[in-house]
Amino acid sequence: MVTIGDIARAAGVSRSTASYALSGKRSISAQVRQRVADAARELGYTPNAGARALATAETRVVGLLAQFHADEFAPAMLQYMLGVSDTARELGYDTLLVTEADGARALRRITDSRMVDGVVLLNVAQDDARLPLLRAAPQPGALVGLPGDPSGVDVFDLDFAAAGRAMVDHMHRLRHRELILVSQPEHVVERGGAYVWRLQDAVVQQAAARGIGLHAAFGPSRQPDVGRDLHALLDAHPAATGLLLNNEAAAAALPSVLHARGLRAPRDLSVIGRYSDEFARTFSLPFSSVESAPDLLGEMAVRHLVRRITDPLARDEPHVLRLVPPELVDRGSTGAPPTARTAGPGTPPDPHGQGGRP
Repeated sequence: MVTIGDIARAAGVSRSTASYALSGKRSISAQVRQRVADAARELGYTPNAGARALATAETRVVGLLAQFHADEFAPAMLQYMLGVSDTARELGYDTLLVTEADGARALRRITDSRMVDGVVLLNVAQDDARLPLLRAAPQPGALVGLPGDPSGVDVFDLDFAAAGRAMVDHMHRLRHRELILVSQPEHVVERGGAYVWRLQDAVVQQAAARGIGLHAAFGPSRQPDVGRDLHALLDAHPAATGLLLNNEAAAAALPSVLHARGLRAPRDLSVIGRYSDEFARTFSLPFSSVESAPDLLGEMAVRHLVRRITDPLARDEPHVLRLVPPELVDRGSTGAPPTARTAGPGTPPDPHGQGGRP
């Protein structure tokens, strides 16, 4: 292992000068600093994180608390994690990923031991047990996800309510009069996944305001269950001309479901999902969608967190709540419903009952 003494000998300076040149603690001439840096690079020197933490009270590590729940689609969660870790690396921080089931205990462990300089929370619940601990921790924290009480932390999330309204309004402009909404599994709601009901409630309310019949359902997160449920929903509501998906697994399964039924979007069924452009490319999804922006949210959270870590003045600034407005990415999967194309704009729609949260 390369030591500071090896660096000093290679650069022709004392150990203390080499240490000061690498740490920046004292004024060293630019020529000597460059000579030490060149020697460190050539020898492959990596500073000891533990020693650095003892000397500077900094670890250059961001804690990322996340979980892979069986009732959520793992590839979607990975995108949020990559948004955090990629930005942390760009800013010179390592990421400590903690997936312990007892998130509150894990948070206490890494903050009390000063293992990290700051913390990012994913899988944020409406009444998240980790939040009181994070508010009391000496390190700053940032959330990707909106809890019921966002005070005392910085919060970044998609505006799910606005996303739901945008989905309905887009279908309304195309003259759809009956829609199906497929949300995340009901277990996600039961454990406090507020993003599910924020979008669903907005869809229900906007559909009622627009005179649109709505059938709202929870969908599984895995095949073959999600494919089977999509078939059942389309069988149960044959008059529906539009499908809204707040469920990544359902979006990934839908192409095979439509193919099996001999349906095409938008000729037979208009489709709007809620997922990222990267997710659409990964699964070759041809459906229009509201961009969920996991990479942007992770970047926003980490940049704000690092600013609080590095800027003493930023520590005392008011906490922020930033909701990213929805952006509808048009991939050509929506159009006028078959009945509207044949009947014309003056034909009144058939009445349908309003759906709601099951």
